[in-house]
Order: sequence, then structure tokens, then C-alpha cells
Amino acid sequence: MDSNPNIECVVVETGPKPTACVIWLHGLGADGYDFVPIVKELEQMGLPSTRFVFPHAPKIPVSINGGYVMRAWYDIKNVDLQRQEDEGGIRQSQATVERLINDQIALGFTPEKIVLAGFSQGGAIAYQVGLRTTHKLAGLIALSTYLPCENTLDSELNPDSLSIPVLAAHGEQDNIVLIERGEKAVKLLQSKDMDIQWHTYPMAHSVCGEEVVEIANFLKCVL
Repeated sequence: MDSNPNIECVVVETGPKPTACVIWLHGLGADGYDFVPIVKELEQMGLPSTRFVFPHAPKIPVSINGGYVMRAWYDIKNVDLQRQEDEGGIRQSQATVERLINDQIALGFTPEKIVLAGFSQGGAIAYQVGLRTTHKLAGLIALSTYLPCENTLDSELNPDSLSIPVLAAHGEQDNIVLIERGEKAVKLLQSKDMDIQWHTYPMAHSVCGEEVVEIANFLKCVL
């Protein structure tokens, strides 16, 4: 478990005295264990000794699922995702992840050795935090996701964040977060001259082997 009692996390270190840290946020209804198996694959691809932190989202009622309580970073009220956006919930998770970043910095990881990654809802929070945090991180990984709180981005953006590399990837047959949403986010950030790699794959709302290779290459490059 992590040092912050408010945030339950799964922590995996790929070697003694890790020099880099990846904070990885899961999708709706999953938990921190969801992406743990990927660590072994990334390790085999030559990643430096890295600390992976997989936080569990809180359990909340999710409107789109009939109020069923599940792990979620914020409520989803509409299939459109960006209509009736749960801005309060998004900002609450933003604050949680900011605390988690500060925890890792307190443990000795400099911001330029910390990558924020996320899938789906977790990816939306990765965008939300990574573009606004006062820390200039090593990079962002946004998988099968979209950009939340677009209308406040310009006023809240940390200009330093515009120079951090981003890896964005999406499934062409995604019927949960439509690929158009992912493309829209990428185009908006490219219009701000951000360095974004954009990859698409013939898959649904998931992660594939080729994508894991790209993630490994990206992490090796930025860390």
C-alpha cells in the first residue's frame, strides 16, 4: 500500500532502487490490479528499474449503470461522456492524483521521472491532471480516452505541460469511447504544438500487444 492513507494502491517495483515512477489509472469498474500484468511485459522489453503505482478509484454510484456502485474516478451521466459532465467528481480525482504525485516526489522521484498513464476514464484523469499540474512530468499516456473539462483547459493549463511528450492510442472499433473522441483530444493538443504520438489499432475498448510495445518504447524514451 502507498504512504497516503486516502489512496489505496497496488505498487510493483521492477528492480531495487527504482529510478522512475509510472502512476497508472484504471478504467470504469476495474481496479488497480487491472494493468499489473503489463508490468512483466514492459520489464521484458528493457524498461529501467521502475516503480509502478496502480491506485484504486473510489466506489461510487454510476448513473449510466443505473446507479450501481463500482470503482469510478467520476460519475458518467450520459453516453456522450462530455454532456452533463461530472466536473466535481473529475476535480476530486484530479486532487487525489495530485496528492499521489506529491507522495512519489516525497519518496525521491523527481517530476521529470514520473509518467502519468491511464485507460478510458483513467486516461481522462491523466489528461486532466497532466495538463494542469504545477509539476512538469516526464510524459503522459492516454489510452482509449478523451479530454474532460475542455472548456476550462485554456485558463487552467500549465504552459510547461505543453512541452511534455504524450502517447495517445485508441481502438478503431471502440464503441465505449468513440475513436472520434480520442482524435478530437489529440487534434486539440496538437493545435497547441504538443508532441503527441497517435496510434490506432483494429480493436474494441481494450489494449493489444502492439500497443504494449509502443508503451514500452515511449517509457524507455522519456524515462
